[in-house]
Amino acid sequence: MKFSPPASLVKSVKEKQLNKLTFSDFKILSSKNNNDIITEISPDIAVCDDCLQDLRIHNHRIHYPFINCTNCGPRFSIVNKLPYDRINTTMHEFKMCSQCESEYFNVSDRRFHAQPVACNHCGPKYLYNNERDFIKIINDVTSKIDRGEVVAVKGLGGYNLICDAKNNSSVLRLRKIKGRDSKPFAVMFRDIETLKEYCVLNNAEKELAESWRRPIVLLDQKKELCYSVNNDLKSIGALLPYLPFHYLLFDRLSIPAIVYTSANISGEPIISDDTFAKGNLNNKVDAFISHNRKIQNPVDDSVVKIMDGKQQIIRRARGFVPNPIHTLKSVDGIFAAGAELKNSFCIGKNNNAILSQYIGDLKFFETFNFYQNTVHRFFDLFKFSPKVIACDMHPEYLSTEFAERFNVNSLNGSQIPLIKVQHHHAHIVSCMAEHKINEKVIGVSLDGTGYGTDGNIWGGEFLICDTKTFERFAHFDYIKMPGGDLAVGEPWRMALSYLKKYSLNGIENLECFRKIDDKSIEIVYKMLESDINSPLTSGAGRLFDAIACLLNLCSKQSFDAEGPMRLEAIIDKTEKSYYPFEIVNGIVRFDKMLNAILNDISKRSASIISAKFHNTIVNIINDVVNQIKKDTGINKIVLSGGVFQNRFLLEKSIQILAKNNFEIYTNHLTPPNDGGIALGQLVVASNYI
Repeated sequence: MKFSPPASLVKSVKEKQLNKLTFSDFKILSSKNNNDIITEISPDIAVCDDCLQDLRIHNHRIHYPFINCTNCGPRFSIVNKLPYDRINTTMHEFKMCSQCESEYFNVSDRRFHAQPVACNHCGPKYLYNNERDFIKIINDVTSKIDRGEVVAVKGLGGYNLICDAKNNSSVLRLRKIKGRDSKPFAVMFRDIETLKEYCVLNNAEKELAESWRRPIVLLDQKKELCYSVNNDLKSIGALLPYLPFHYLLFDRLSIPAIVYTSANISGEPIISDDTFAKGNLNNKVDAFISHNRKIQNPVDDSVVKIMDGKQQIIRRARGFVPNPIHTLKSVDGIFAAGAELKNSFCIGKNNNAILSQYIGDLKFFETFNFYQNTVHRFFDLFKFSPKVIACDMHPEYLSTEFAERFNVNSLNGSQIPLIKVQHHHAHIVSCMAEHKINEKVIGVSLDGTGYGTDGNIWGGEFLICDTKTFERFAHFDYIKMPGGDLAVGEPWRMALSYLKKYSLNGIENLECFRKIDDKSIEIVYKMLESDINSPLTSGAGRLFDAIACLLNLCSKQSFDAEGPMRLEAIIDKTEKSYYPFEIVNGIVRFDKMLNAILNDISKRSASIISAKFHNTIVNIINDVVNQIKKDTGINKIVLSGGVFQNRFLLEKSIQILAKNNFEIYTNHLTPPNDGGIALGQLVVASNYI
């Protein structure tokens, strides 16, 4: 609608003829507490242009770093409970001054009933070494960043670390503080023109970067900032300022961009507690800047990229959460525990699926605690009482254990129905839920790990499914994972396993194995031969790991999916050919492909081989789904799972499938990775109530 607020979403428009009415007044009445009606909370919104203008002309808001109005500012991060009124937010302790109060109650003012409204006289303040004068604080902070120092700053949803994105030594020091070896950092650019200088930016990406959600947008690199920002991955996670503080910072900075990353140690949840932050960061950084507004709901920055001209969410958090996803049928009372990695959970209210913010990997103690606390916070916030629990089938997932334990010690003292959902079925259904599909589809789910119904690890799956049941039509060949999860962090183990599986020789000629000591290789060989701690996997992620290793791109991963990311980064996009493969009795075999790759390694560039490998996977997908279509007549195809975060693979797959007239669906509102699993679990469970 033309005059709707910037962050509004019009779900439907209804017309009703009324007799002529005359009004003399307009009032916002006191909120009523209704469990069924009051369920939605706005996500946090980037500061608007009008407020940025007020920041320079309003006497009581000159340089005020918490300026906001009805069109912008904090929402989810400050809410204590519903209904969303000031008294129910962390702003309740800041009594409005007479000027703010007059705006708040003036129906014609842009700040009419803006719950976080505040100004220099009455609102929250930044704090630094007992200093409360914001101009002095911002001047000192910017001078430190310009000098190459590292600072910690309390932001909207947690504490962040900041340094000069062009200063390699500063970035390396920040890596040491955060405990992150080489995973790329997000970079905040001064403005869109500066961003264009360093990144390739199309219209869809520009619109996303400038949107009120202000996510981190993954872009192709045009110009290097410094090597340690992304360690030669040729892409940049770019974002623009979204808080008044950011704009005031760049007003004084001489540099074009800053590393802007959460201040937690890698693997741990975002830091939001002031005492904990000070104790853990103060002695590690050159400046520690806090503020006195409590963060009620910690929330990280969202990560998004444009795939095939459309939005794909990688990490769903600030700006998206807690916007619900509307479902075809009621999901009321269902709690979905989510996966173990990249966890988000989900609750159902009527036909609304409300996904939590990105939680992280539950295998870390602090993250699992954060998960449990956030679950109970959502239950309280949305007045939710679980009637059904859904979780992953994996018996050792902490989310599954939490669901089982919660079921035993339920809120009303009696057991709640517990429904276990197969991992890859949940991936496909998450996408079906977004597109409101409830019929048989062809599901292609490619990821690294998911517990299968046969007790093996799945991940290269071709399914026929609806939102209730699924049938496994075909899958990638099973390969042993020597060392179990250890093989995920050490792709050379998977490379060795593939070579042994298909009796391929020539390990002594491969550069990638020269980095590995002979004793370790000998131990892995014995594990494979004796079948010791070597579970079977059909995971596509493990295949990508193995190829990245064989091309000497990544023998040991320092962060999740490093091998596949490096493999994608070097693709020669002009290469059209692919390697041979076989599909025998529903099993995709890779012996011919691997043999051809080994022959190519001494003859062709890694870029060519990577392209041919990716093209092979695309052709495998095409062959299998066409066979399914021939056998069943199903024409709708869903592509989901973390491997489809690979832009080249997804876009190539869409191109070839579109030529065969498939109706193709991918994730846009939820991540294709495990961050979207909970939505799939929720919808599958809705069929059993």
